[in-house]
Amino acid sequence: MIVFPNAKINIGLDILRRRSDGYHDISTVMYPIGWRDILEIVPSESGMTTLTVTGNHVDCPPEKNLVMKAVRLLEDLTEIPASDIYLHKVIPDGAGMGGGSADAAFTLMALNEMYGLGISLEDLVDLASKLGADCPFFIYNKPMLAEGVGEKLSKADIDLSGCGVLVIKPDFSISTGEAYGGVVPKEASRHLSDRLSDDIGGWRTSVKNAFVEHLAKKYPVINEITVFLYENGAVYASMTGSGSAVYGIFESSDMADAVKRECEEIYKGWHFYAGKL
Repeated sequence: MIVFPNAKINIGLDILRRRSDGYHDISTVMYPIGWRDILEIVPSESGMTTLTVTGNHVDCPPEKNLVMKAVRLLEDLTEIPASDIYLHKVIPDGAGMGGGSADAAFTLMALNEMYGLGISLEDLVDLASKLGADCPFFIYNKPMLAEGVGEKLSKADIDLSGCGVLVIKPDFSISTGEAYGGVVPKEASRHLSDRLSDDIGGWRTSVKNAFVEHLAKKYPVINEITVFLYENGAVYASMTGSGSAVYGIFESSDMADAVKRECEEIYKGWHFYAGKL
């Protein structure tokens, strides 16, 4: 079986408060995009489950990869045949796009279907939550409002179909720990859903990613890319998640693709994706 785990972007990200358990309450909308990894699962030839990773380098041994953690989680739940798993990484790591979380969620769904495990959607979501805060989103894989530490998901009333998106991933990554390490929590005066109900032209001033304020001081290129996207026709631009990728929303995918071609000439060696939303 071959599946294609896709990335996501965060539209707005409020860091509301630090919790007594050390985590933070957030509010963000996760929106799926078409930047995809390739995941193939076949019956094992050796009788043992294996994971082979190709494509973009991932500094992670197989057993610590979220794909293998998803397999082990299912093995603790039920008996499943051994599999050879091949993961080709296209989504950049350390970008704030949830590539590893998507791989794990799609592994759960693929094994469930491949071996007829009969696990319900709700139970898949519950299993995914044990792997990471972003993983349940990819089980639904549609625009969702994420609250709490990211585990409280509800349908987001937002439709960007017809728009285009361009994602620019610089030649550096940002860890989640680094992003949260310098953040200053702040209660929002208006709920994110209310702000996103405004015309997209107003998002530039009202819909922010709270990580940017301190991360852009260390990595000024984050703001440079954002300005570049606006200057080249984006109706909204922001860093996604904990970074370092920055995206722009355009009126059409043709516009996004045209700016992507220009970026490829300017930012050699970076990662880019342009497509429809």
